[in-house]
Amino acid sequence: MNESIPAGLGQRVAQNRVTRRDVLWLFGAGVAASATATLSGCAASPIDGKSILVGMSERQEREIDKEVAPHQFSQDMGAIQDGALNQYVGSVGSRMHALTHRPDMPYSYRVLNANYLNAYTFPGGAMGVTRGILAELNNEAELAALLGHEMGHVNARHAAQRQGQGLLAQVAVAGIGIATSDSSWGTLTTIASQVGASALLSSYSRDNEREADALGQQYMVKAGYPASGMTQLHGLLVREAKEQPSLLETMFSSHPMNSERMATAQQRAESTYAASLKTNPQRERFMDNTAKLRQLKPTIDACKQGETAMAKKKMDEAEGHFDKAVDRSPQDYPANLLMAKCLAAQGKPAEAVRYAEAARTLYPQEAQAHKLAGTLKLALRDPAGAFQAFDQFDRRLPGDPGITFLKGISLEASGNRKSAAEHYARFIQAGAQGKPAEHARQQLKAWGYQR
Repeated sequence: MNESIPAGLGQRVAQNRVTRRDVLWLFGAGVAASATATLSGCAASPIDGKSILVGMSERQEREIDKEVAPHQFSQDMGAIQDGALNQYVGSVGSRMHALTHRPDMPYSYRVLNANYLNAYTFPGGAMGVTRGILAELNNEAELAALLGHEMGHVNARHAAQRQGQGLLAQVAVAGIGIATSDSSWGTLTTIASQVGASALLSSYSRDNEREADALGQQYMVKAGYPASGMTQLHGLLVREAKEQPSLLETMFSSHPMNSERMATAQQRAESTYAASLKTNPQRERFMDNTAKLRQLKPTIDACKQGETAMAKKKMDEAEGHFDKAVDRSPQDYPANLLMAKCLAAQGKPAEAVRYAEAARTLYPQEAQAHKLAGTLKLALRDPAGAFQAFDQFDRRLPGDPGITFLKGISLEASGNRKSAAEHYARFIQAGAQGKPAEHARQQLKAWGYQR
């Protein structure tokens, strides 16, 4: 995080006097450890066999999916609690990915609880589609276009190419010499790189997007869908961008969109893939399989509006939208979690924790409500309850060094300095950086564990 450590945090933790600012700072204190990435160099493109510069091997692409994707999916509040719908989306994906240039990648699919409009994939094919965008689609062909586009990024190895370009830039800045021979990389110094969701899912170039569109359209037609599904998907996104631009900011930051892409998709549909246009877009099958989700659309829309208001710091307005969402759908995990976050941001931990606990009960397998509940319990002078909640997060989503830090905070507040120091030391040893690491080091020095 960019915000500095709240002054006097250690003393307030020890005295169980955590403030609203402390709560917000602590909740954002999940810090990933640094990862070391090695520049892999040139490889043959799976699409046309031409040489491309990549920053990851195929093994690394798969490993990043395993290590990073679960944390990003959890940030988007996890897969929806509708096994049939997740299975349906997976069946559409499986129907297509077998026909791609890289059919052996470990593709996986889930509908995420996030309300914003987006879909994204990690380098090995771990894919997420938000409930916000799925509720806006009209038929299975549009869903196939959405998934096909993401498959295009995987098959063209766009993330691996961008990671290679990013590492090359770091090499140039650092002045590290690179020896090359016969179009392959020779010896080089490895570079510390944050290989996280923010890096892997940052903006694709327009050329990347055009190639993913073309590949996605090719894959969906091969799988028996009309190519017009891609045009219709683009039309939906262009209309939404004009009517509600704030709701598409996240998607367009990672997937630049414009009318030119839609026109190109339409031209391909009417020429190269004209024979596909008589194919059934499977609207009825799509509607049957998404019926339960579409019943939630008023709740999803209220959550969207609440999140937009929160981003503008209009907390009263946001709370009103989330209240409508919870009132419409009391069993909706995202609505309860977002209401808890909104109340926490207003310095109302006693009210917020009720919604956080409701969210934990509604979806105990998902990690984010446990983290929020733990942070709120610190504010409510319940460090033992906070530790238990953070431990539940850790069991469900291991590998987040930030939770080790938060456990240390809880132990410090409980007066268990020795165990707190052990957690702070592990947090630092994991390679953590930033303000939480600074706090951990300060306490270790103050307690005599470090010089």
